[in-house]
Amino acid sequence: MKFGAFVPQGWRMDLVGIPTAEHWPTMLTAARKIEALGYDAAWVYDHFHTVPEPTQEATHECWTLMAALAAATDTIRLGQMCTCNSYRLPSYMAKVATTVDVISGGRLDFAIGAGWYDHEYLAYGYDFPRAGIRIAQLDEAVQIIKKMWTEDETYFEGEHFSVKGAINQPKPLQDPHPPLWIAGGGEKKTLRTVAKYGDYSNFAGTAEAFAAKSKILDEHCEVVGRDPAEIGRTLHVMTTVVADEASFRPVMDRVAAQSGRETDVYLKSSQTVAGTPEQVVEKLAAYQEVGCVDVISYFSDIVWGDSADLFAAEVMPHLR
Repeated sequence: MKFGAFVPQGWRMDLVGIPTAEHWPTMLTAARKIEALGYDAAWVYDHFHTVPEPTQEATHECWTLMAALAAATDTIRLGQMCTCNSYRLPSYMAKVATTVDVISGGRLDFAIGAGWYDHEYLAYGYDFPRAGIRIAQLDEAVQIIKKMWTEDETYFEGEHFSVKGAINQPKPLQDPHPPLWIAGGGEKKTLRTVAKYGDYSNFAGTAEAFAAKSKILDEHCEVVGRDPAEIGRTLHVMTTVVADEASFRPVMDRVAAQSGRETDVYLKSSQTVAGTPEQVVEKLAAYQEVGCVDVISYFSDIVWGDSADLFAAEVMPHLR
């Protein structure tokens, strides 16, 4: 297994109470900590305002942070969970991603999805078509981005996007291109797009749900003539690690309050992995057994707690 961790950027209310002038130092400190602790990648979210409710609290923009982190870190890979296809034209996105890959010295993981946050779409003036259209747009966008990363001039005529001789120079440093992650578990369309174009899939949910999605992805691979082993299966989870049982409830109460949820509701979520190091190892091992190769953890307490430290020291060595 490999491991990623999120840099706080405000979307999940993780910069509340920190003065704006201290936001970047806080984010940079977290990113460098993630790097120093031996994580494989640092991640940010692609959203514009807070969740679960829109508030006046800060949310810093994803790809601006990608460029800043590319220049301010040394070895860690950099990813997004995940780039919303609807927010930027694919031809523009290919250029932005290429620039970040070059700045970082070839450390970009490019993750993209069809988009889902309807309130955010409408708040910022984006159309929010039905899911089938958004997934079809994603399929076309991925084709354009991959072509622009690998061809001198890109031509593409689709139902939703077209480019006529788009030039993307320089090319990304990574050969043949940055790893392409496609997030989402839509069984009929999204996973078919992953089968055709993805280097990695990304799921959330229980180990049983993960295994079921992975099996469906295998079936799509068979239909499109792709070797399923070429596509890494990855997991996105909310992770909290406590030193001992006595610490569990106080830490989880604060984590849940930060997320705007009741503690018991937060703990029941299929996207939550929490407990002592031994308990977290056991929970993540279940995903490893069904083929998960990379876990990307959001540590709610990365600014004020020690989950990221405990995870690196006492969880990762058991699963690597």
